[in-house]
Amino acid sequence: MKVLSIVIPAFNEESTIQKILDKIKNVELPQDWGKEIVIINDNSNDKTEELILSYMKQNAEMIISYNYHKVNRGKGAALHTGISKATGDYVIIQDADLEYNPEEYNDMLRPVINGHADVVYGSRFLGGKPHRILFFWHSIGNKFLTFLSNMFTNLNLTDMETCYKLFRRDLIQSLVLRENRFGFEPEVTAKISRIKNIRIYEVGISYYGRTFEEGKKISWKDGVRAIYCILKYGIFRFN
Repeated sequence: MKVLSIVIPAFNEESTIQKILDKIKNVELPQDWGKEIVIINDNSNDKTEELILSYMKQNAEMIISYNYHKVNRGKGAALHTGISKATGDYVIIQDADLEYNPEEYNDMLRPVINGHADVVYGSRFLGGKPHRILFFWHSIGNKFLTFLSNMFTNLNLTDMETCYKLFRRDLIQSLVLRENRFGFEPEVTAKISRIKNIRIYEVGISYYGRTFEEGKKISWKDGVRAIYCILKYGIFRFN
């Protein structure tokens, strides 16, 4: 049996953490695939930890690894921890909010199961699936960052900044990842693109975005950092 490791960074997600775990629980993967959930609580100061531990107790049959940062270190740092703890054949990143739908894990896995892909990105800009209409400038920013990243990786991605990224575990664990916040996306894209004979695919996914009032955390400062990281790991190929 193959195993999909689902890495969930969480910071102050008391309103959604149990809902996303329920959605993951209800996903039916292909018959010969199992699920491992790796949660990283990045020093939340709400009831996130209490709710995670309660959920684990009530769902003891699920394979859930819980990890806690004693200080808030950022989403990228949480992902570093989660990736290092993963034991499955493939690793997928899942935000703790409800912006991305776990029912689409099977869409992400299809190029892998068919023997075509080592890495799969879920694009919010491909296909005809639901996509919540929100911020014009965010969409322009995402497309600009993807374009800039593609210039230096020589990829033709449509959504570099997507949360849904699926990796063969040995490949993602072989990378030295340094970015502790939202610079994770351009860094991992630059470094994964340099692996010899890597096979990267994209599939269209849905997107149920949040407003800032609903808990969205990314800001224009993270966009500036992303540009810096694209140049750092693209032009200068910093390791």
